Amino acid sequence: MRLRIAFVLILFISIIALFVSGCYYDNEQLLYPAPAAGSCAGINAKFSTDVAPIISSKCATAGCHNGASSAGGTVLETYAQISAKAVRIRQRCIVEKTMPPGGGLSTSEIAILNCWISSGIPNN
Repeated sequence: MRLRIAFVLILFISIIALFVSGCYYDNEQLLYPAPAAGSCAGINAKFSTDVAPIISSKCATAGCHNGASSAGGTVLETYAQISAKAVRIRQRCIVEKTMPPGGGLSTSEIAILNCWISSGIPNN
């Protein structure tokens, strides 16, 4: 009888341990990591349809990098302005993840910017 109780107890503890060890918090960065630098398979980032909307909605906003009031004197509204700051955009948005303030970019936005910059900053 004691052996049977011990066996059931060990089985119960093992099952609980399996359930607990399988728990985690869903985190987009962990579940869907951004592609490594230079790994842009399947991502054909275009400036006009992919990059410009990200920059205009996340960066070229009031009080940040628009023409009316630009932070640090940096305006990011045209291709010329954005491409001139591409290295800095990569550093702040992709590497350091300090921009945009108050909430970074999603994994897919990071991948788009990274692949567009890695592909030579085409104006397409």
